[in-house]
Amino acid sequence: MQHRPAQHGGSQAKIDFGQRPMLVFWETTRACPVACRHCRASALTEPLPGELTSAEGHDLIEQVAGFGRPYPILVLTGGDCMMRHDLFELVEHSTSLGMPTALSPAVTPLLTDEVIAKIAASGVRAVSISLDGASPAVHEDVRQLPGHFADTIDTIAKFHDVGVDVQVNTTVMQQNLDELADVVKVITDAGADIWEVFFLVHVGRGSIMGAVSPQEAEDVCHLLWDASQYGMIVRTVEAPFFRRVVHQRRAGGPAPETANYRRLHDRLVGLMGEPTAQPSAHTSATRDGKGIVFVSYDGQVNPAGFLPLDLGSVRDRPLAELYRDDETLRRIRAADFSGKCGRCEFADLCGGSRARAFAATGDPLADDPACVWQPAST
Repeated sequence: MQHRPAQHGGSQAKIDFGQRPMLVFWETTRACPVACRHCRASALTEPLPGELTSAEGHDLIEQVAGFGRPYPILVLTGGDCMMRHDLFELVEHSTSLGMPTALSPAVTPLLTDEVIAKIAASGVRAVSISLDGASPAVHEDVRQLPGHFADTIDTIAKFHDVGVDVQVNTTVMQQNLDELADVVKVITDAGADIWEVFFLVHVGRGSIMGAVSPQEAEDVCHLLWDASQYGMIVRTVEAPFFRRVVHQRRAGGPAPETANYRRLHDRLVGLMGEPTAQPSAHTSATRDGKGIVFVSYDGQVNPAGFLPLDLGSVRDRPLAELYRDDETLRRIRAADFSGKCGRCEFADLCGGSRARAFAATGDPLADDPACVWQPAST
């Protein structure tokens, strides 16, 4: 393992990520009625052969519980999890074990008022709803469904009204970069509790989308720090360098002097007024394979949904063994990276996107090409 400078990152994590993840994502199906242009899964309208059966799904839930307490959060995703005929049976089994359970449904006609009420009564802790722009033009260009923007805002508000925590997922792309401050206004008005911002990795249909540049990614992370001061939890996916930005801003570090950041910041303050709350930016030192694990529709296990590195199948080995014993995951959890990520003083707190490193180089331990930070020492 390479020598690294002294690490930043606050107090020791309460969870030993070498033994248990914080989040288990189960792609319950690849089926989805919506053909989003940036879809990681390149989802289809019908389930693919080999999907885990109901019995296998129940067994997987028990495998997740097998990590022991504190149980990981089980996120039932897709595709569209609403396409599983047994979804509520799976939710009932998970919640009956005391497992914190969340859903990631697509906004489609399947998500009726009656279904929303049923989700609220099921014990589900939270739902995540995707919104990729502050206007119909941008969001519907991505989702490829007319009227989907209004339906999405309506769905966020309905879940809020029935008391279910709502996480809004937004993928940052060139197409929506200038609307991000406006997205904050739209989703806070609709009642969102959490804003989870995805930074594009070129997998699935996302391979054809326009990722932002490294400096733009840095600017957006600083905007997210600003946005976290308006009463909403903010966190990122495939942008762990956001945690480095949060650490620096909390310590009094400066915002970027770029015209792009200034424009985004000024737009945010113009829409929202001056900040109203203490920053609420999540900085738990997780990354693909450290605190996070992903189970695909057919039981194959990957470090994360955007990192298609095969670790084995839950049909053959328990999920806990696959997570704990894989040598690559051990190196990821140890921040045993090459290049500047391996030398960086923020290697443990951040660690770079392992999915983006893999997409760019084929090596999950390589540098994250979206990060602009230069390590303090070499």
